[in-house]
Amino acid sequence: MLSTGQVRVARTLFGPQKAGELHRRLARWKPAYWPLVLSYLVILASDAWFAGPEAGALAWPLTIVWSWQIFNTLSGIYGVRRTRKALRESEARWSGHGLTRSQDSLIVVVPTIGRHDIYPALERSVLSYIAYLSRCFPRLRIDIVVDEGCEAAGRIAKLAARSDLIRLVTVPKQYHTPNGTRFKARAAHYSHELRIRENEANDDVWVLHMDDDTGVGPDTALAVARFVEEQSQAGPDAKHLAQGILTYPREYAVNRFIWLADSIRPAEDVGRFSAWTGSGTPRAGVHGELLLVRASVEATIGWDFGPGSLVEDAQFALIFCSRYKGRSAWFGGRCYGASPSSLRDFFRQRERWSWGLAGLVFNRSLQLRNRLLLGYSVMAWTLGPIQNVGVVLLVSFLVAGSNTSPATLFIIPFWALNMAYTIWMYWEGLRINAVVSGGGRRRWWEALAVILLIPFFGVMEGIPGMWGFWKFARRVENKFKVIAKPS
Repeated sequence: MLSTGQVRVARTLFGPQKAGELHRRLARWKPAYWPLVLSYLVILASDAWFAGPEAGALAWPLTIVWSWQIFNTLSGIYGVRRTRKALRESEARWSGHGLTRSQDSLIVVVPTIGRHDIYPALERSVLSYIAYLSRCFPRLRIDIVVDEGCEAAGRIAKLAARSDLIRLVTVPKQYHTPNGTRFKARAAHYSHELRIRENEANDDVWVLHMDDDTGVGPDTALAVARFVEEQSQAGPDAKHLAQGILTYPREYAVNRFIWLADSIRPAEDVGRFSAWTGSGTPRAGVHGELLLVRASVEATIGWDFGPGSLVEDAQFALIFCSRYKGRSAWFGGRCYGASPSSLRDFFRQRERWSWGLAGLVFNRSLQLRNRLLLGYSVMAWTLGPIQNVGVVLLVSFLVAGSNTSPATLFIIPFWALNMAYTIWMYWEGLRINAVVSGGGRRRWWEALAVILLIPFFGVMEGIPGMWGFWKFARRVENKFKVIAKPS
């Protein structure tokens, strides 16, 4: 069994003093407007100053390409407003309540490929669940889901034996879902079927889906418990699915350049994902970590999406949209993960997402209205390289002279807003990651670097996005490549 000393080891992820400091920092944090406003004014003035009196050869292509993102931008800005409002309301509702303990059951599901290089991150994550979630959920269980005969099966079995809160769920080699689902979704569906057989698919049971490299902190446990308690009191208006913020502490980063590039991900959570998931319809999708679902609702959907499923979390979200309209929510808790270790892994990750999302866009079994936003987003992603400022300026210089003015000057405010929001995402995302890191602040050079590197980050996001879509279009056999998980 896990001893008190071992729990203390888990808690040193933050430590008592660090946990207190983290709580104070997070209580003060809200996404800031001023970087967006300042960037917008500077870009608007610059564009107006340099715009030529006559349109050039690239006027109409640029008018379309650089204006394409405006809907994502507007929904992201709305999400920022929603996030600020949700944080204020939660603070007012729970002020003075202290620790919240929920009597609903919480089952943490952690599927893992079970390789030796992934085990340290898995251990770190599982120990964090025991250390923090157990304080708010007396009825807690952690299900580690592995394939039979996985590489690190012995080490994982020893980890499971260290606490009666942990259960090792082994997926038999001969197990097949009715639709032939593979990869991570196969393991999730096996776990889902097991809960149904054990009569755990109830309204007062919640399933928290986590990746094997993503831990939690004291803020996570409190936010999840308070959300669950709010649903207990909401009656017929109760929500069935929720998600918070994925963050990347600096200490978990193997590659600082990749860590800066991943600043965009927590910003998406407080922007676009907050706008959609927080409004009740997760049409923008969800990510596979810190995904909280009522067990009775998950039992009606499952994870058996067929052999082509690469982004099972997004597919689950789109099916949820059609069956449970208005029943998703956003909460202010965070989970703590790690950025890819290398540029190669970064590309692999983005390629798989683009590949899988493209498949969902053309999946006719899903409602068309729930695929439209996804199709728009995937198209914007795959067009990323030709939207890049550096690429456009190079093409303009080589082919059409230096004129990059739009077809009409009335389009400039839209261009400025799109670019300003991109700057805001990297600026605010870096701030979020720095807040959960040691010291709680950005280092002097990080904020400057993340802004100057945005054109490079755009290429890094766009090329694998385009390549993933190309693989889908060519009907290449899909593969789920599990990248290294920094510990």
